[in-house]
Amino acid sequence: MSPVLQWMKGRVRKAAERDRRTEKYFERVSRFLWPWTERQLLFFVGAVAALDYLSTYAVLELSGKRYLNEGGALASWALEKGGFGGLFLVDLGAVLAISLAALALRFILYKYGFKGFSRAAFVFLLVPYAIMAIVAVFNNLVLAFI
Repeated sequence: MSPVLQWMKGRVRKAAERDRRTEKYFERVSRFLWPWTERQLLFFVGAVAALDYLSTYAVLELSGKRYLNEGGALASWALEKGGFGGLFLVDLGAVLAISLAALALRFILYKYGFKGFSRAAFVFLLVPYAIMAIVAVFNNLVLAFI
């Protein structure tokens, strides 16, 4: 093996050792953000997305307030083109895309031996989406009753 390749291999090995030392801290932060299992996080994200869709339907269709509209550009377009069925498909696609990305990243990192990073990546991808969906649900509830 050439000296350059040996040097590069040594640098990669040192970087992996350095990453392994920080891995436990990332896992701790992910457990602070979401102390339950990853499966429960997936169910939670699905439930919050369903609540977001239902609260959007309630505020736009059932509240009788015609001056309200969907705030997101893609969701607004989907609602305009396909009604609430189109909005449902776009919401479903968004939740599936982010969930599959989180699962794929978790699988890849776990496969290469980074168990702590795999959980952290999974949590760091899904928790922000869940928080934004919860905020949207509360916003819809406030708009429906004011």
